[in-house]
Amino acid sequence: MNLPFTIKINFRGGIISPGDLYNILVACTRVGIKNVRFGLRQQLLVPVSVEKKDLLLTHLQQLDAQYEVDKEEYPNIVSSYPAEDVFINNTWLSEGVYKDIFDGINHQPKLKINLSDSNQSFTPMLTGNINWVAATDAQHYWHLFIRFPKTNIVYEWTELVYTNDVPGLSAEVEQLILQNNHLFFDQAAANGHQLFGLIQKQKYITRPAEKPAVLPAFNLPYYEGLNRYNNNKYWLGVYRRDELYSIEFLKEVCRLCLDTKIGQLCSTPWKTIIVKAIEEKDKDRWSRLLEKYNINMRHAANELNFQVEDNSSDALALKQYLLKQLNDEDTRTFGLCLGIKTKKKTEVFSSILVKRKPLFSIFGVELFHLYDILCAKNFNPNERTGFVFSRNNPKFLLGEQLRQSVLSFHKYRTGLQQAAAATNAPAAVEKKTEKKDEPIYQCRHCLTVYDVALGEPDNGIKPATKFDDLPLGYTCPLCEAPAADFIKTEKALLALQAI
Repeated sequence: MNLPFTIKINFRGGIISPGDLYNILVACTRVGIKNVRFGLRQQLLVPVSVEKKDLLLTHLQQLDAQYEVDKEEYPNIVSSYPAEDVFINNTWLSEGVYKDIFDGINHQPKLKINLSDSNQSFTPMLTGNINWVAATDAQHYWHLFIRFPKTNIVYEWTELVYTNDVPGLSAEVEQLILQNNHLFFDQAAANGHQLFGLIQKQKYITRPAEKPAVLPAFNLPYYEGLNRYNNNKYWLGVYRRDELYSIEFLKEVCRLCLDTKIGQLCSTPWKTIIVKAIEEKDKDRWSRLLEKYNINMRHAANELNFQVEDNSSDALALKQYLLKQLNDEDTRTFGLCLGIKTKKKTEVFSSILVKRKPLFSIFGVELFHLYDILCAKNFNPNERTGFVFSRNNPKFLLGEQLRQSVLSFHKYRTGLQQAAAATNAPAAVEKKTEKKDEPIYQCRHCLTVYDVALGEPDNGIKPATKFDDLPLGYTCPLCEAPAADFIKTEKALLALQAI
């Protein structure tokens, strides 16, 4: 049952002190709360009833905990720290660097700040408004991307910023954006050059960026289970299908951390927790804890690939519905992040996004939902724009349309591999350039797209097969409409839009 209020408690960068978390959990226990959640921005979410809200807030005030109730005035700082050592190696970005930056941010940010290692895709890089990405070729320097609030405009500054100046420049950028709402807040014409023209650059240590940052291709590691790393250590990742974490289980996690001298837990953007630096001698104790609470450690990889909104039973139910559809067809989703969005004012990190919308509303009540499927640019969830793969799907068609969009990703990857194999052939490069403006064709009935560049390898149609050269009797792979029912269009006209 959904409870009417959600108390949000931020842990900067997803780093949680076991002692602090334990005290919060004890406060929840005192008012009868049995489960909590973790959010997309690596924060703790506590669902609470009307009757228990005020008493819980009193307990949190006694703990001096910083919280918000059903608000996002102070969004949490997202960081890739949970992935360090576990999924990221050979980087200059250490635990100490993260914590120095967190300690240096002496204001409560009102804009979203993301702090990311460039050698990972486990945590999102550009879902914030002020996005810092560690430089790969200059230690202790950072690329800075600004995504202007309420827009999909992303600007990369041409300067690299020294680590010690990340907190101060974050504060100044936020102040300038909020003080100049008419220029930078919910403005389609927001201009990065104009914003950075106002920066007091002389206050900071910067250097020109030799080239733009290269964002990595998305590759989601398997992020649950008890796993060895660094030869003699273990890390534990815990995922819950319903997103609910038993308070009693979490309290025991905290006690075991304190007893084995583990000073922190991590919350991830996948609504999971990670415990690092588990010693070999303590491994059995962690295994017994998991067994005691019957914690499943081996969910299917395609289930872990989904991202859904916080506190949305509708989104979770749709996830399970679509997951069954993909499983029934034995569909490979490796390399993808599948997002589900059922509310207007939410943001989901995704390569392919399923977006619900009402056919119409009466007095604010949504009736008869339809679904769009949107794809990020190059299927990279760190990119902000893409195209609509399919519009206005009823639910009974949605599973197959999602499967088709996943297959289009694999066709795209195959095309990249073929292009990489031909990089030494100049003619191949010219041919690729010529294909940029190739038209695409869309079925007028179910909106399935035939892309000339991708073809349909699963149906024996090679990439670069022109529509007029399709086999006699070609039909839509989804609804089996004839080729004559396809409409010629262009990607830009079809739906190039913000996701």
